[in-house]
Formats: sequence, structure tokens, C-alpha cells
Amino acid sequence: MICGAIGRRRWPPVEERGQALFFYVAKIGWFLVQPLVAILILALFGFLVRRLRYRRLGAALMGLALFALLVCSLTPLGLAMTAYLENRFPRPDLPERIAGIVVLGGGFDTRVARTRDVVEFNEAADRATEALILARRYPQARVVFSGGVAAIFEDDIAETIPARAFFLGAGLSPERLVLEAKARDTFENALYAKQAANPKPGETWLLLTSAYHMPRAVGCFRQVGFDVVPYPVDYRTPAGAMLWRPSSATTRNLEKVHFAIREYLGLLAYWIEGRTDALVPAPRG
Repeated sequence: MICGAIGRRRWPPVEERGQALFFYVAKIGWFLVQPLVAILILALFGFLVRRLRYRRLGAALMGLALFALLVCSLTPLGLAMTAYLENRFPRPDLPERIAGIVVLGGGFDTRVARTRDVVEFNEAADRATEALILARRYPQARVVFSGGVAAIFEDDIAETIPARAFFLGAGLSPERLVLEAKARDTFENALYAKQAANPKPGETWLLLTSAYHMPRAVGCFRQVGFDVVPYPVDYRTPAGAMLWRPSSATTRNLEKVHFAIREYLGLLAYWIEGRTDALVPAPRG
């Protein structure tokens, strides 16, 4: 009776199920291999090996963990790794007219927004604030914001909820704002943003995301056939000789390594899965 009342269950298409599997594997895999967790696991494993009376091996593993922590925390390694990605796509000269701006999610702290009922940004806030500046420069352009629920271990809200509050609260006309709440990762950003924007031949669309994330984002947009002009924001490394001077705050140096490794692993995984057009996409021509 129940089955007859609700009908046959409709499973997502095979392609969408594959995207979901990739999403969950990537999220769980990254949790285990992120630098600080990997260092702690290595140190713990060394301690256990030492307790099992393999003293030299245990001491070597614990020493390796300490060395890795010192390198990540005290050297410009993370700066150099991040700068390579950030410099891949230089900021372009803006055209006289554009059809729209695609803004990738990642700049809002949904955990704070959900629990405090406020709009809260994280370090990638430039994605939204720069989009607003450009929207005022191009008053006819549409703004397509793409960002769904990326959490897997807890209930969360889509980034489109605080994004809507921010853009409309800042004065953007509701008719110009297009919110896309299905995307959970960069490839889905490209896929669903194209559907939401429905770009016409000859139109110019800007793509806004963090500079270190731009290579992977551009590769995904190329794969789905959405021709965009990369406009990187949220730079996290200085230029010139300052690049080789690590921060006095060791956590910031470690953070650079954290995000850089995540991005390189993301590029590799996306390239293997055919989600980008190159291992490290670069400007054409």
C-alpha cells in the first residue's frame, strides 16, 4: 500500500550518483591526508611502534613528523606552493561590456551563519565583495552565485542563503541575482552555473574565485563548455622578494601548506577523472 501510494523510488541518474560518490570520497580522503592530520597520524604511529619496542623505527617516524611540522610552520614552503597557483592566471583588463559574473561559493561561513542567523565571511570574502564591486561597474550584468551544501558530517545550509542576504542587502537588484544551490564542489559549480547562466554565443562572462583555486575552476568550466574570463581574487601571497619571507604567525604558514596541498591533490584527482582539461590549466594562447 505504501509503495503504491508514493510510487516507485526515483534514483538520481548514473552521472549524478557518480558525482556524489566522487564528492564523498574526496571529502573523507582529504580529511585523512591534510597536512596536520597526516603529521599527527605519523607521530602517533611512531609512538605506537616505539612502544612495541621498535625503538629506532619509532623514533625515526616521530622525528620525521616533527621535521615536517617545522618545515610547514617555519619556512616559505606554503607561500611558494600557493604563489605558483595564484600566478597561473593574471588578472585581465576588463572589457567595456559583460553579460554576467559567475561567483563561486566558498567565501561565506555557513556554520556561523546558520547558528547565529547572520551573514559571516571567511578568508575568501573577496569572492563576494569583488563581485559586488564589478556588479556596480557593470549595471546590466547578471550575477550568478554558485554554492550549495559542502558539509558531510553535519547538517548545514547552502551558501546561497547568506549570499542572497549579502547581495540584496548591499543593494543589488533581485532581478540581476541568480542563485545556484546544487553545487557541492568545483566541477558541479561549473556544470550548474552554466545551466543557471544559460550563456549565449558571443557573450562575455567573468569568473570570480580565489586566485589559488582559479586553475582548477577554469579547467572545469572548459570541460563543461562554458567560456569564461578568469578574474582571480582573494590573493594570499605577496609578490616579489616578500614571497620568501614566511609569516611570524606559524599557523598562517601551516595554513598555506594546507590549502596548497589540497589544491594540488584536487587538480590531480580532477584531471584523472576528466573533470579538467589539463593537469594544471593555464591561459590559452
